[in-house]
Amino acid sequence: MTPRTRSILRAVGGVQTFAPVMVVPSIGLGLADGTWLAFFEGGVVMLALGLVLLLAGRGEVGELRMRDGFLTTTLIWVSITFAAALPFSLGAPHMSYTDAVFEAVSALTTTGATVITGLEELPRSVLFYRQFLQFFGGMGIVILAVAVLPTLRIGATQLTKGETTGPVKDTKLTPRVAETAKALWAIYLGLTLTCTLSYWLAGMSFFDAIDHAFSTVSTGGFSTHDASFGLFDSPLIEFVAVIFMLLGGTSFALHFVAWRRGSFAAYMRDAEFRGFVAIWVFSVLTVTVGLWLYEGYEGFGRSLRESLFQVTSNMTSTGFTRDGFAGWPAFLPAFMMLVAMIGACAGSTTGGLKVVRCMVVAKLAWREIMRVIHPRGEFPVKLDRRALPDATLEAVAGFVAVYFIAFVLLSLLLMASGEELVTAFAAVASSIANLGPALGKASATMQPLDDWGTWICTIAMLLGRLEVFTVLVLLTPAFWRE
Repeated sequence: MTPRTRSILRAVGGVQTFAPVMVVPSIGLGLADGTWLAFFEGGVVMLALGLVLLLAGRGEVGELRMRDGFLTTTLIWVSITFAAALPFSLGAPHMSYTDAVFEAVSALTTTGATVITGLEELPRSVLFYRQFLQFFGGMGIVILAVAVLPTLRIGATQLTKGETTGPVKDTKLTPRVAETAKALWAIYLGLTLTCTLSYWLAGMSFFDAIDHAFSTVSTGGFSTHDASFGLFDSPLIEFVAVIFMLLGGTSFALHFVAWRRGSFAAYMRDAEFRGFVAIWVFSVLTVTVGLWLYEGYEGFGRSLRESLFQVTSNMTSTGFTRDGFAGWPAFLPAFMMLVAMIGACAGSTTGGLKVVRCMVVAKLAWREIMRVIHPRGEFPVKLDRRALPDATLEAVAGFVAVYFIAFVLLSLLLMASGEELVTAFAAVASSIANLGPALGKASATMQPLDDWGTWICTIAMLLGRLEVFTVLVLLTPAFWRE
């Protein structure tokens, strides 16, 4: 066994031994309703798997290369999600393992799609577990491991590159990667606690407040109720959700800079944040007018309320709903899926392409138009008044191309399983964008999909969370050559 192989096993094992923390609160809640055993057994399996991998990784270790980081990050996510699925299968709601893996992947990737109905009938231990998984997955399992397990010496820089969202992977807020990870998680935890308090003061029960805070700041979208936010029907609660979904959709690096400097100026100086706000405002106004003209939501105010909440939910890939957007008139359902595919800011907890990539692609397209008009002209692509290097432009264009190729191929596979076009394309779009709600048969839950369709959407969710390249690079022969 090579030193680098030991490093990979040690990294995966180290994170896996930390994973039982995810089931501890549910074991406590389960003692009250008799559901603790499934979580305890799941935790034991997680710990045992981690210890076996750590023992296998004993001995001399080597420095991880970038491609080792991609493999390690993918293995960590696959091992964690397969282990996290066990409590869903061993206890209530006694799901098949296929459905259990889907639910765990949906939670940890903060997609928020579900195959469960009758949430109100589930034990609190299960409801809390679903939400807690989203909290863990929001900022990233690997980033958390780097923050709390620095003694593993597992090549933190390479691992975080495999999990970090956005085209720029080298941004460091502090000199050490572990300190950066701690800073990000501190901000994330602070926002979650503040969101919990805000929901509680707005009228939620404390249990609902903490559970929905987990899935709001993580932009996950799971709820403890089948009706999601439609159950509360409270403008104040919806306003709190909008604020914290927007905060979750903003780069946490910007949050850190604003906190350290004690100023909000950093937000408006960032081109991506300005683009995010512009697209969000445009989308809210478009949907508001569309609902007002076509549906007549009891006037402009009701249309604005519905639009503000649902557009924010979709653009941040949270996936909370009030009445659901699948039944909206005219072009609006397709427009809402497009908003979700765009996503929010890089370095946030959201899914989708990310605003910065869409901005770069738009600028590239404009440059090509100008080159047709002025063949000898020089038209650099700039962001924040800085010309982007060709390597960055090529990486962004390549990512967008591969992202849509993966989307189309997975959609065709889902159609091959027997699903009609709208359901197939919407389910895959929702999964790869880590949104949750879709259209067609999958507008409410993914339960109507067969096992084949469920696994396709599971793969799409992992591809979306790990930003496609992290996983697909493992399928190339060149990756495995020395």
